[in-house]
Amino acid sequence: MSSLRFKALEMLSFTDFRRDNAVTVPAKLSELFCQNVFSEETMREYLTKEAFTSIQNAIKRGTKIQRDVADQIAVAMKDWALSKGVTHYTHWFQPLTGSTAEKHDSFFTPFESDRAIERFSGGMLIQQEPDASSFPNGGIRNTFEARGYTAWDPTSPAFIMGTTLCIPSIFISYTGETLDYKAPLLRALHALDEAATDICKSYFDKNVTKVIPTLGWEQEYFLVDSALYQSRPDLVITGKTLLGHSPAKGQQLDDHYFGSIPTRVMNFMKELEIECMKLGIPVTTRHNEVAPNQFELAPMFEEVNVAVDHNSLLMDIMARVAHKHHFHILFHEKPFAGVNGSGKHNNWSLATDTGENLLMPGKNPKKNLQFLTFFVNTLKAVHDYADLLRASIASASNDHRLGANEAPPAIISAFIGTQLFGVLEELEKVTDGKLSPEEKTELKLNVVGKIPEILLDNTDRNRTSPFAFTGNKFEIRAVGSSANCAEVMTVMNSIVAKQLQSFKIEVDKLITEDGLKKDEAIFNILREYIKVSKNIMFEGDGYSEEWAEEAAKRGLNNLKTTPEALTKELDQKFIDLYEGLGIYTHREIEARNEIKLEKYSTVIAIEGTVLADIARNHIIPCALKYQNRLIENVKGIKEIFGDKEFKDLAKEQMNMIAEISQHVSIIKVEADALLAAIKNAKSVEDPQASATQFCNDVKPRFEKIRDSSDALEMVVDDELWPMTKYRELLFTR
Repeated sequence: MSSLRFKALEMLSFTDFRRDNAVTVPAKLSELFCQNVFSEETMREYLTKEAFTSIQNAIKRGTKIQRDVADQIAVAMKDWALSKGVTHYTHWFQPLTGSTAEKHDSFFTPFESDRAIERFSGGMLIQQEPDASSFPNGGIRNTFEARGYTAWDPTSPAFIMGTTLCIPSIFISYTGETLDYKAPLLRALHALDEAATDICKSYFDKNVTKVIPTLGWEQEYFLVDSALYQSRPDLVITGKTLLGHSPAKGQQLDDHYFGSIPTRVMNFMKELEIECMKLGIPVTTRHNEVAPNQFELAPMFEEVNVAVDHNSLLMDIMARVAHKHHFHILFHEKPFAGVNGSGKHNNWSLATDTGENLLMPGKNPKKNLQFLTFFVNTLKAVHDYADLLRASIASASNDHRLGANEAPPAIISAFIGTQLFGVLEELEKVTDGKLSPEEKTELKLNVVGKIPEILLDNTDRNRTSPFAFTGNKFEIRAVGSSANCAEVMTVMNSIVAKQLQSFKIEVDKLITEDGLKKDEAIFNILREYIKVSKNIMFEGDGYSEEWAEEAAKRGLNNLKTTPEALTKELDQKFIDLYEGLGIYTHREIEARNEIKLEKYSTVIAIEGTVLADIARNHIIPCALKYQNRLIENVKGIKEIFGDKEFKDLAKEQMNMIAEISQHVSIIKVEADALLAAIKNAKSVEDPQASATQFCNDVKPRFEKIRDSSDALEMVVDDELWPMTKYRELLFTR
């Protein structure tokens, strides 16, 4: 291993990345935009008027595409793809593995013994049967009924990757249960659209016919030289380092954050942006992040479904482009101990088809009341379903990041800024029932009316908050960098949809039964929501112990681990939410919970096994080899000098020999105990109990092995040490 490490380091000095990986960027990236996408402009060119109208209605109104029209669309899509050198097509979907999946079929179709054509029909476009029996299903599918089907999602545009036409699709079982992230998300988006549109039309703007949830994600990641990556078996197998002493210099100086982007990395970013433009991913931001060799990119806001597809697609493209530049990309939330981990902040908002952002105040009291309505209802939804939101970002890898000094804690709270918090406190004082003319005037002029100028000057952000309002959107900061955005977005849109439904019922009741006017009824309901939701509003340091104590007093849960968080998913309240909105069936909820628990246990088992293997096969032999050198040195000193001089001269060597023996003993004993603990946890049949045992009995054993290994790293001769060190992984450009 040590020879592999030094060979990897040696290769770096003989490679001219400036020359070999130089990238030429077009004068205008915009000219590449959607080049490989079956976009609206391309549809206008290739489709008949009937087919174009049909697919646009499906995208904007959710109407069904008839089979004969689907045939027209399929032919046009095929002709466009063939013009770009495409030979195959695939239904591109997002199973519950966390990555994307595809099965390629050729357009090639023989029709006589010596003749063939390229064929693609509406039936082939609408549905494909990839079987896909090995994907996670949580017991939904038996072996004898393992068929799975993919179905075209026309609301997300088809695109070309290489020589393959990719058709975004949902993935369902033979019996109709969802087996992916996209299908529940689409249902949640539909539910929120209906609920939000109903409120807009009833109270604020009759011209609104559709509300579109929007998402702007921020993707953080690490880049590691490919050769160095291959020299670390823990990185290769688990995506993170299980061992490694922190270097003397990490991120203490903050000199990497927003610093000059290294040339080699810039070449990677340039090529990545070119590929993103071709695929219609509107990336606009790139920069160095806090940790060495950590970076970030972010796009413009898009409709949630498309944004989720684009993020999943981006992660695939990033890995491919990184490979071309001799990098390996790390999406793990905490690949290196002692430095910042990586998140994927989800910036969520609501837009109308009339061009308004419902989370941005307007120029008059009516628009500001509209803003307050959606703002307060969102806070109420997060308050009522905080544990469900926490469960949606739970994973073995994100557990390493949450609560660390660069990520929000596992306690779900909301930061809205002191000025806006003051506005809500004023609204708490609204009279119960009918309002006097003076109170109405006061509210319109001095409370609601001042919201725009308050937000204009209130641009501060709280990095310690998992759910922060940042002017015209909510930023969900706790999402992990490797996560599929769909899961947290399904929860977010579902809980707000449910809350808006309840709000509409309560307001209408005050209007019809109590005789209140519309604005009075809205103020009365918002007042009560503010009182209830204040528990989750927190403006201070989310990292502090004082906040953890205060949150407990407020009754907020601090679900620090994934098994703890996932116990909440099966609460009847959450099951009722999903079933009531038609997002999941009871069976689907239980299946997905089981899949997450099993994935958690599997990840911890893999990490533990890899750690034990490295400790026993690499660290211990290396330490003993160096110890033998020391023993030989001590013997030589004893031969040359007398006993009195020998004890003084060999004192430190003797101490090092004893220290090495002590650490080797700890590593051996703990590695054996770790493997035994993994075996015991695997034998537990109940998924929740098994995951809990992996969390409480297996995972804590990692640290003892790591502590002794990292101590040995500081003792053993550098030329003997088998594992590529942090200073090499993090500071090799």
